[in-house]
Amino acid sequence: MSARALELLALPDDGPRLLLDIGCGSGLSGEVLSEAGHHWIGVDISEAMLRVAQKYREVTDDLILKDMGTGLPFRPGTFDGAISISAIQWLCHANTSNENPRNRLLHFFQSLYACLGRGTRAVFQFYPENADQSELISAQATRAGFSGGLVVDYPNSAKAKKIYLVLMTGGMQVLPKALAAENEQSSQVSSIARRTFSKGRSENRKLVKGSKAWIEAKKERARKQGRCVL
Repeated sequence: MSARALELLALPDDGPRLLLDIGCGSGLSGEVLSEAGHHWIGVDISEAMLRVAQKYREVTDDLILKDMGTGLPFRPGTFDGAISISAIQWLCHANTSNENPRNRLLHFFQSLYACLGRGTRAVFQFYPENADQSELISAQATRAGFSGGLVVDYPNSAKAKKIYLVLMTGGMQVLPKALAAENEQSSQVSSIARRTFSKGRSENRKLVKGSKAWIEAKKERARKQGRCVL
């Protein structure tokens, strides 16, 4: 899920980026970001989980104890993107009588929008209890200034189905293409793309850089990330 969220960020290939991991927990998602060569800062409400990240995963990136519903404490334009795995749905619940989920979501998204650079993305993988939660989260993100929408991978699979909210700053972009079972792939997905994504990253490494197959594979990866490719 973390690798897919990173893919949906559609980051340029010209160097490492500074990313925000919201609800980072024990640092499992952060490991994926580090392995991809990026720097990251993690935020989580659980002090115990952050201790696990530091002690057992030996996380060297910055970790911050913070309730995301109270807003993020970062300067404008700090991050080149943000991911969040299985966390945002918790803002739909009120733990005390003073907590208003609608207000907390809006405050969170406003602070997130401010600390992201223009033209960047934030990707949330989450498990909504129902359609109302998805609509509430999406609506508050829109009110905060984001554009974007939901990307549902493997929508017909009870086990593999994953929901991602892809948010964009700096104007509406083309939403990335959702993943589906091979027999459900649209005609726009080339055969080389199906081979690449079914066998994993090692298939890409076998292609000769600059070859026709390498160029087509790179174009298809860009299309899946929602970029316009000629």
